[in-house]
Amino acid sequence: MGKDLQKKKDKKIKKKKKPAKCISVEEARELHDNWCEHRGKHLKACLGHDDTKDFWWSVEELQEYLKYVKRESKKQGILNPGIRVYLGAYPKSKCNDDRGYSTIFFKPTGAPVGSLGKGGGAPGQPDNDGISPYNRSDSNNGNNGDGSPGNGGGSPGNS
Repeated sequence: MGKDLQKKKDKKIKKKKKPAKCISVEEARELHDNWCEHRGKHLKACLGHDDTKDFWWSVEELQEYLKYVKRESKKQGILNPGIRVYLGAYPKSKCNDDRGYSTIFFKPTGAPVGSLGKGGGAPGQPDNDGISPYNRSDSNNGNNGDGSPGNGGGSPGNS
């Protein structure tokens, strides 16, 4: 009976389609290569060192944060919260090698039902300052190995 249950679960997983906003691996490579060519090299020239160019969090960490955002948004009457991704930079004083690496952080968005349309959600919805933004991960004990605080495992340099 255990095998039958597993087969049913496997069939359900196979039937689900990937989200419509997924991009191909090739497009992701093109976007990254374009960033390295047109942004990364200019940042290196300006800063005098390679800057962080990618960030990593586990799926479990992200799901935990999204559950938190959904729960807190619901308490505020926000039924369709969003997440805005911001670019940031650490103060040099917070980096081990005094470089002030780039980072990103996630900030919840949303408005109570009726204030921005049917569900309170829209691409232009305001930031929700009532819910904590998300930036650090536990990977590398809060440090990326590049001297910057644990910003999700960012890595400097060109690879």
